[in-house]
Amino acid sequence: MSDQSNYLAETFGNPETRRKIYVGGFFALVIAGIFFAGNFPEQGDHYGVWSIMPPLVAIVLAFWTREVVSALFIGICLGGVIAGNLNIVEGFLIPSIGTESFAVILLVYLWALGGLIGIWTRTGGAEKFAVWASGLMVRGPRSAKFFTWLMGLVFHQGGTISTVLTGATVRPVADKHKVSHEELSYMVDSTASPAATIIPFNVWPFYVGGLVIGTIPLFETLQDGVNFFFSAILFNFYAMFAILITLLFAWEKLPWVPGKKMRAATKRARETGELDRKGATPMAADELTDRKVPENYNPGLIDFFGPIGALLGVAIIPYLVTYFIMGRTDDPTLMIAEAFVLAVLVGIGIALAKGMELQEAIDGFIDGCKGVTIGAVILALAVSLKEVADAVGTAAYVVELVGDIVAPFALPGILMILCMLIAFSTGTSWGTYAVVFPVAIPLAWAVVPDPFFLTLCFSAVIGGAVFGDQCSPISDTTILSSLATGCDLMDHVTTQFPLAIMAGVLAMISYAMMVVFFV
Repeated sequence: MSDQSNYLAETFGNPETRRKIYVGGFFALVIAGIFFAGNFPEQGDHYGVWSIMPPLVAIVLAFWTREVVSALFIGICLGGVIAGNLNIVEGFLIPSIGTESFAVILLVYLWALGGLIGIWTRTGGAEKFAVWASGLMVRGPRSAKFFTWLMGLVFHQGGTISTVLTGATVRPVADKHKVSHEELSYMVDSTASPAATIIPFNVWPFYVGGLVIGTIPLFETLQDGVNFFFSAILFNFYAMFAILITLLFAWEKLPWVPGKKMRAATKRARETGELDRKGATPMAADELTDRKVPENYNPGLIDFFGPIGALLGVAIIPYLVTYFIMGRTDDPTLMIAEAFVLAVLVGIGIALAKGMELQEAIDGFIDGCKGVTIGAVILALAVSLKEVADAVGTAAYVVELVGDIVAPFALPGILMILCMLIAFSTGTSWGTYAVVFPVAIPLAWAVVPDPFFLTLCFSAVIGGAVFGDQCSPISDTTILSSLATGCDLMDHVTTQFPLAIMAGVLAMISYAMMVVFFV
């Protein structure tokens, strides 16, 4: 590194320098709000290059300061200035936090998840399972990571659900065998949404199918879109490469692990047993990890399999029955929120039946809820930033920016990059699908009216959005992967990014080769 590079790194990495820049930036934002709010020129349904500034500033600050809460808040404030809505509480925070979707996140993925893990700290259920699983198949770090990969495929219902279930299940096993939290969070994240898109016995095909209805003559009904989703699975190259690279990473068979931070994390955990770097701020609090089993309580496998069985049974069985037996392919029954709440109740019920005092069980639940408070704060700001991105037209601007590039050779790769950027900036794959598919499908059909070419473009959109969502520090799946595994959020983001990039590059090369040789 040159002397100038060293100087810049030391200067901008200095906490005092960061503080001064933050204070200066805050006052600049206030002044901008007073003089320029509402005066940014609209260009249709976006504000030109200003439309990408709120998520971009938030992401840059998050990477630079490694402090996500203030970065997200500044991004929201900037969006208020650009959109001319300085009352960000009424304009963005309340509308976002007051939605049904955030209520589900709060109830299911935070309170139910945290409460269930808190109950396990009292019953010892997860630890008992870890001992049992270790005896069956886990012998060291590699087999512990393979077990994580396997559980990621088993719990393949979708990004947030998969990260919660997989992380809560495998963390005790991985911790016991010195798997760093950076490794663990990457594997949980990389086998969540990617698995959901190639093992699609979930709601994903129906959501995407609904978005493409009427875009071209091939998609006249929802079933047309669902069938096309299934037919495109073999060409979802990003998901396939992501899962394959994660498997090789688990087995430690990758010829070279990209990213020195991940290599350093692996070495640190194996040699010192330290699962997090010094100075890290793990997402899971002590309430989620400290074992507090009462002296007179005898932990058993039922303490783990009872809640997990209730969760999976309620979440999956009604779906399978309504889809395959009753034939309700357009409206299968999904009871995700009910499944998580029931899992908590079953966990408490089993503990009480085995003799635990009610107050002890409730204390465990409350401790678990307290342990995910930081996750609740970050998610609230993240969904608010998504509301800001909609208000300033972030997605619309990015789509328009590259929409005129229609070369057949490059189109699948361009669509993939477009979705990467939008999903990374907004933190949502489904939101990206909503804005890209209505544009991408007619565009692909106009460039080359061939079903196979359309399949490649369709799959590129699916994979690109999953990549961006997986890597974004403001994505709920990224946040929950860190939360469920006890990893520092920005450590998770920076260590998994090079591995995800490897899968993304291989996917784009594959699309280009498919177009050249088969279209």
